Amino acid sequence: MKTLVVRLSLVTVIALLSGCGYNSMQANEEAVIAAWGNVESSYQRRSDLIPNLVEVVKGYAKHEADTLKAVTEARAKVGSMQVSKDVLNNPATLNKFQQAQGELSGALSRLMVVVEKYPDLKANQNFLDLQKQLEGTENRINVARERYNASVQTFNTSIRTFPNSLTNSLMLHLQRKEAFKAEEGAKVAPKVKF
Repeated sequence: MKTLVVRLSLVTVIALLSGCGYNSMQANEEAVIAAWGNVESSYQRRSDLIPNLVEVVKGYAKHEADTLKAVTEARAKVGSMQVSKDVLNNPATLNKFQQAQGELSGALSRLMVVVEKYPDLKANQNFLDLQKQLEGTENRINVARERYNASVQTFNTSIRTFPNSLTNSLMLHLQRKEAFKAEEGAKVAPKVKF
């Protein structure tokens, strides 16, 4: 009789543990970290392309130094930020990172306006290649952000639903992750004037 009780208790404990969500929450957190790595990788690719783009533009638009300087400074600011996976647990640091990336995006937009003023530059093959790479990189950044946000949603849901929420509060103490948010003013459509 004792053996039967022990066996039933063991089966019950195993059944309870298999449904506690411990492993799935760990896997979901790792997915968030991996998705964040992809976001950083996309930003790094953009950062690596910018010096080449700036050098090509410099050759054609020497008197547009302010715009080129803004791009260079924004890239330097982004490059100087030391971002680790701990940023995922710190909304203020994540916000600073997003702001720096937003400044770089704005500087690049101004650079593209400069390009419109110089027909020879637009026709330069080196510039066209770099522009395509930069455009592709911006698309990659957007896709990486979307995937990161999807991973954050999955993770946050996994730590908040029962029985995972019970396991998390008793054992893991995992915190919600912050998703990427739109930059300030992004809800207003840009006005194009010619």
